[in-house]
Amino acid sequence: MIYIGIDISKYKHDCFICSDTGEVIVENLSFENNQKGFQCFLDLLKSYDNSNVHIGLEATGHYGLNLKLFLEKNNYSFMEFNPLLVKEFSKSLSLRRTKTDKADAIVICQKLMSVPYKPNSKLFYHKYSLKSLSRLRETLVKQRSKYMVQMTNTLDILFPEFKPFFYNRFSTTSLYILKKYKTVNKISNMKDFDTLNKLSRGRFTYSKFVKLKELAKNTIGESNELFEFQLQTLISLYEEIDSKIDSIDKLISTIIKDLNPPTLSIPGIGVISCASIISEFGDISKFNNAGQMLSFAGLEPGIIESGTMSSKGKMVKRGSGYLRQSLMNVCMVTIANNHTFYDYFHKKINEGKAYRVALSHVCRKLIRIIFILEKNNIQFDPSLLK
Repeated sequence: MIYIGIDISKYKHDCFICSDTGEVIVENLSFENNQKGFQCFLDLLKSYDNSNVHIGLEATGHYGLNLKLFLEKNNYSFMEFNPLLVKEFSKSLSLRRTKTDKADAIVICQKLMSVPYKPNSKLFYHKYSLKSLSRLRETLVKQRSKYMVQMTNTLDILFPEFKPFFYNRFSTTSLYILKKYKTVNKISNMKDFDTLNKLSRGRFTYSKFVKLKELAKNTIGESNELFEFQLQTLISLYEEIDSKIDSIDKLISTIIKDLNPPTLSIPGIGVISCASIISEFGDISKFNNAGQMLSFAGLEPGIIESGTMSSKGKMVKRGSGYLRQSLMNVCMVTIANNHTFYDYFHKKINEGKAYRVALSHVCRKLIRIIFILEKNNIQFDPSLLK
């Protein structure tokens, strides 16, 4: 068996190759992150049978994606390691603080030889795409929220009665009015009720139409060209981001439809939240039990033991913050949609747990369910919940 440890970086990759007996085959090979470098590495691999080659590398985000796709295309499997685990493994080998690309490749190779080989799933690219899209969506949603706050602040100066009139939301109708009429004076003289009524599907009634015009005539807001320009700019930016979010949602839905993960069968978990959860976890087959998934999500409590003292601390909160946020948010929906989750949540509340603590207990229960569904590729069955 041939073991290869690869240290990933932006412009080049370093690898160390040895046999299962510990014989060093290639002590230090550095190849560039381009077609020529990849071909050089492939020529070296061709000396060995694919089934006898085990490749290990760290999960370093997008820097190693092209190499992983290249390996998959040429029928070579690989196993990824959490950089934190590699770091701790390195500390266990020596007290020296030696960190070079060459040394890291050797450590990764040694780590690879010390654990059962679990190559990445062939679906890793789909999961990575979902992860990238989900994180981009989260970034855009936060930016959209900032624009909403800025729009509200500007309206508080120009027309403070406007947003409360629309129940403090920026609906399609309210944005249309702001874009078309632009100033309070023009809103007070609106005449196209039929257009607004049709746009709102009948919810914007004539009485609301008249009341809004009266509010505009008697507003305490201050008309100002600079603030009016600012509002129109913010609306334009808001709608542009909103359009991009819709496009991302469609892409995510297409990928999820192809994957059809069992997690999607859990009531309360929609396409977007499902995409975020399964993409952040990645290849579920890498986890031996639900406890490892809890640890990966940073939802396990810290354990402190020393002599006669033993206690459990707060959640360790390691791993992906995106994953924890998605899980905690979706738990609030599952509590509302399933009586078992509801009863379990209130059981923890009655035990004196704080709201967020009780929610984290539900979250851990949800992860255990996700592990069973994904591991066994079965659909959610509420009758089996305990």
